[in-house]
Amino acid sequence: MAKKADSSNNGALTQAVLAVVLQVPDSTERMGEHPAERAHAIARSAARAASVLSGSLSLPPGIFAWLTIVPELVGVWKLQAQMVSDIAAVYGQQKTLGREQMLYCLFKHVSAQLLRDVAVRVGERVVIQQTSVTTLQKIAQQIGVQVSKRVLSKSAARFVPLLGAVSVGAYAYFDTLQVAKNATELFDRTITIDENGR
Repeated sequence: MAKKADSSNNGALTQAVLAVVLQVPDSTERMGEHPAERAHAIARSAARAASVLSGSLSLPPGIFAWLTIVPELVGVWKLQAQMVSDIAAVYGQQKTLGREQMLYCLFKHVSAQLLRDVAVRVGERVVIQQTSVTTLQKIAQQIGVQVSKRVLSKSAARFVPLLGAVSVGAYAYFDTLQVAKNATELFDRTITIDENGR
């Protein structure tokens, strides 16, 4: 029964990862003279919002705590995706922002090994390999497994009222800052798209 639930959870997480990366949000941000400063402000604001969302959804007690895991992750990923789009915009790279860059920024810190071929640094530029939907699905499935393992390792905190919510909120805050770091490091460089990717 536990295996079935775990498999179902992995499937839901895979679909959630795909949904987030396949739909790149628009941004109202404009390219500025000091993109790093603006990116920092965007990151802090998104991290606070992710922390509140995550902490709030982890408040339900007992078994209800399990029911909020996927909606919480999806909500945080959507906030982070908007943040990535905004950071790309302040660096003047929003028009070229695609699903591969979104995948890289959102999940590089979850599994750099999985994404090693998606974005390759060559000197001061980054080569982005365009990927097929099938390849994206495979990567999303593996990310779903990695995220599922992380969730299970931190799940005990959900059963401690209030303290669990604070712990989950803090994790979302720092996770969002890591996504912002990934985005800033990527968009601060010249990006080349390799259309003969996988």
